Order: sequence, then C-alpha cells, then structure tokens
Amino acid sequence: MKVTGTITRIMDTQSGVSKAGKEWKKLTFLLTTNEEYNNLYCFEVFGVEKVDNFIKFNKVNQQVNVDFNVSTSEWNDKYFTSLQAWKIFKSDGGESKESDDDLPF
Repeated sequence: MKVTGTITRIMDTQSGVSKAGKEWKKLTFLLTTNEEYNNLYCFEVFGVEKVDNFIKFNKVNQQVNVDFNVSTSEWNDKYFTSLQAWKIFKSDGGESKESDDDLPF
C-alpha cells in the first residue's frame, strides 16, 4: 500500500537485544495527509539500519510517499495491527535515502 503526506511527529527510538542476542531498533512516526477523513497514519520502522537511515534522511514537516504493509498479530486472544513502512521517498520524486545497497528502504 502507498500513501503521501507530511511527517508531523517522530517518536523516540526504541532499542534492545533479542533473546538470540541480536540488537534491534524500532521507530514510530506520524504522517498526516490532506484527505478529509482517515488522514492520520502511525507507521513503524523496524531494524537498526532502517531506523538509522530514517533519522538521517527524514524530518518533521517533510512531505513523503510511504510504501507500507499492514500487519496484524495475536497475543493472548488480543489482536494488534501495525503499519510497517518499508520505503520512504521525498514526495518531490527524489528518494529520501541514499545508499549503495539494494535494500528497499
């Protein structure tokens, strides 16, 4: 899925170490669109490199296009839905990240 809007808030980065001993980072940001209804989105960016690149190339009040997946998980008979951003571009057509690797983010 895709949406275009303005980054209105970037939350603090969360980080830790998994049970397997691997470092992880997660960042949440808010995006507001110009739509009349359903115009607020809360996205997650997960992964050390993805979070670092997001912080490096994005800021509040920047207009971006976001490619994302919708994910729902279940825990103790409760359901949680998240929007996982995997590619973020400046909305003027330029990519918001520069990299030599083939990662989609």
